[in-house]
Amino acid sequence: MHNLGVQESGVGALIKATYHLLGLRTYFTAGEKEVRAWTIHQGDTAPKAAGVSHSDFERGFIKAETVAYADLVKCGSVAAAREKGLYRIEGKEYVVQDGDVLHFKFSV
Repeated sequence: MHNLGVQESGVGALIKATYHLLGLRTYFTAGEKEVRAWTIHQGDTAPKAAGVSHSDFERGFIKAETVAYADLVKCGSVAAAREKGLYRIEGKEYVVQDGDVLHFKFSV
């Protein structure tokens, strides 16, 4: 594929197009033991997205710490993204963007 100048497989492109056609988006959570992708609907707010991973997260939502995946990769770490002002705190009205990496703060 690389020699032909193809960036993505046909199946990958089909999946991505179908996902967006259906109004679905992906956000990520990351911890020491695992990184996980979650599917949400376009326009979902941070509390709604938090509820996808666990209902207690939505019920007790306080805030979401977030950074765009591309920014995190470019910076190399959360600390570096924070230093550059790319890691931010969002509230209940924040509409989750495709590719956000989120860390939820909640209290139940």
